[in-house]
Amino acid sequence: MGGAAAERDGITEGLLSLFADAFAGHWCLLPALCSLHWWVEHLSQINRTDSFRNFLYILVAFAFVTSWDCSNTSSIFCRVQKLIKQFANFYVVVALPTKEQNDSFVQSYFRNGMEIGKPPFVPVQDVEMGFEKIVKIAHSRGACKQQDVMSKLRTERKRSVQVMDAFRRVMSSVPGLDDHDANSEEEKSLRDEKFKEGSDSSTMAKGSGAPNKLRKRPGRLVVPEYCPGLEFTKLRKKMENQEFQVQGRDYCLATKKGRRETLEDAYIVLLDVLGDFKQAFFAVVDGHGGRDAADYVVENLGKNIINALEKIAEDEENAIELAIRRGHGRTDEEFLSQGVGSGACAASVLVKDGELHVANVGDCRVVLSRNGVATALTKQHRVCREDERLRIEKSGGFVECKNGVWRVQGSLAVSRAIGDVHLKEWVISEPEIRRLPLTPDCEFLIMASDGLWDKVNDQEAVDEVTREMGRKDNDGMKACKRLMEMSFRRGNMDDVTVMVVHLQHFIISTI
Repeated sequence: MGGAAAERDGITEGLLSLFADAFAGHWCLLPALCSLHWWVEHLSQINRTDSFRNFLYILVAFAFVTSWDCSNTSSIFCRVQKLIKQFANFYVVVALPTKEQNDSFVQSYFRNGMEIGKPPFVPVQDVEMGFEKIVKIAHSRGACKQQDVMSKLRTERKRSVQVMDAFRRVMSSVPGLDDHDANSEEEKSLRDEKFKEGSDSSTMAKGSGAPNKLRKRPGRLVVPEYCPGLEFTKLRKKMENQEFQVQGRDYCLATKKGRRETLEDAYIVLLDVLGDFKQAFFAVVDGHGGRDAADYVVENLGKNIINALEKIAEDEENAIELAIRRGHGRTDEEFLSQGVGSGACAASVLVKDGELHVANVGDCRVVLSRNGVATALTKQHRVCREDERLRIEKSGGFVECKNGVWRVQGSLAVSRAIGDVHLKEWVISEPEIRRLPLTPDCEFLIMASDGLWDKVNDQEAVDEVTREMGRKDNDGMKACKRLMEMSFRRGNMDDVTVMVVHLQHFIISTI
């Protein structure tokens, strides 16, 4: 075990060196890690890496900006850009105690954050609140127990209250890694001496017969794409798929990734709601600024709406509408409490008691085919809508046209969404809801993200589905795929999700 411990220490030093190179000034970097067994089992592979993007041992990493420099914002985003490529889950906590710092952050975030893929920024009022956010996020991500995170950060909390200029730290669940404080000059000098002397615990290049050389980063490591037992790896690979289709009872859907690195569209299907096979919940979700919000909506929106339904008396006026609003509000509130910066649009349909209850926030849309005629059931929440623009301006916000697109605070093109903590004052999660009866002439719904509707009009979409459904094989899946392909042929570069829901099964006979 002595050799393994030495190798582990070497990796730690390499990590510290990497982080020290990447950050200067008022920064604290805290990668939270787990699973000592996995670390020991794959130690030989870990000693050959130059990227932590697929380093499955690291669950979440934090950069803590304890003092925002209003005069040098571009360099901060430059450092973030380098680090976001290294970690699958990366958060930047920023302390903004003054109005000047807050205004500077907002302006620079909209100017620079979009260009680097919008990592999850977590603005806080002071350093102490920043530590509280780090503890909460690390715990929610499963990196450490909450009390363990608080214990490991005790020293940094004490120093930060004393207006400490800067600190960096590697935090892990591996014994021995938590003792390395990059702010310690004594340890820094010891680390430098080890690199220079070619200590066995360093990660120097050791070619056959070649002298050891000083390295600033750990040696190259190739981590296998999939490690048995790590279920989240399977999920990640599925999310990064270029394209997939799902055929279910009374519905089918097709999804294809656009130019983004990761597919940010998602969907929800809940059948036999409250034990009734005539009741169901469907939704199409379109994330922005990462997958976090979209994933959270998928896991919680339908559940929260149904839970609200169970708690509201059926004879209460507008009970279903009230449950839908409460479900959206709770999902938004709980996601915002995690301090994650992404957002998500969602269009949903609750089929209950022979009625359609259609709700949407953002620019996903729902279209009904009634005897082959398209009827739009939702309106997109975009800033080009005058009522949305006036609402934002009355709330103290502003809208700005950039490259022909109207945006909230010059940033976001949608005016309603779940999440988007930095714009929450103006980008609300209140859904618009429409209720209509299911009649025999209601054939199917087309639910899709804006990647479809920006290139294909409502009647075109209905005609395409009607044509495919009228064929002998009655293939709704083929219709979904054809609509998706039509969008890309016309120049769409966004993710596209198309869901077709067959309605005849849900119609309640009055005979």
